[in-house]
Amino acid sequence: MLNEVKASATVVDRAISGQGVWQESPLVGADALMKSHQSGSPRAVRLTERPFLELVNVRGDTRDAAFVKAVQNVIGCVPPEKANTIARGNGYTMLWLGPDEWLVRSDAAHDAARPAPLEAKLRDAFVGQFSAAVDIGSGYTVLEIDGPKTRELLSRGCPLDLHPKVFGEGQCAQSHFFKASITLTPLGGDRYEIIVRRSFADYFVKIMLDSAEPLLS
Repeated sequence: MLNEVKASATVVDRAISGQGVWQESPLVGADALMKSHQSGSPRAVRLTERPFLELVNVRGDTRDAAFVKAVQNVIGCVPPEKANTIARGNGYTMLWLGPDEWLVRSDAAHDAARPAPLEAKLRDAFVGQFSAAVDIGSGYTVLEIDGPKTRELLSRGCPLDLHPKVFGEGQCAQSHFFKASITLTPLGGDRYEIIVRRSFADYFVKIMLDSAEPLLS
């Protein structure tokens, strides 16, 4: 069994019992900065990480009934076909990335002592189909941002129109925050989920909190 994740609102790591392995959050390089941000309990903008979630890239054709059924059996929802929308299943959220591509995110962290279970389940379900499932969880991390100044902050580096009448709950979009590619999902109110590539995670947090500084006073 894994040790409990430490300090849920800051950069974390965890041990894989019996294997002598530590799993680190992609934000380990921004540890001190994140802890400083969290200790201030900012009301205007609050950035937190949701580490160790499963992320699986899925490719397939929704015109293939077998593919749709396989996804529904494993995830608990059918792949969303409308551009930039999401679907929620049994413990998973499925984000539309393209006409034949989706990103599936787990709602809870998975047991790192075992092979990626979602990828394995989807691969088994796709046997004999022209479909694919690839675990990409180690290459990305998931963050949440909340607070009354959230949209103002995001608009400083993201070109999307973030007005809730245009971009609201149930939608998602691939974009960027300054130079960091992101996948952005409104969660309702002032909350947004941000999926960012591991190689950009450190830069993303630093430029995000630097841009937020004038809003935190």
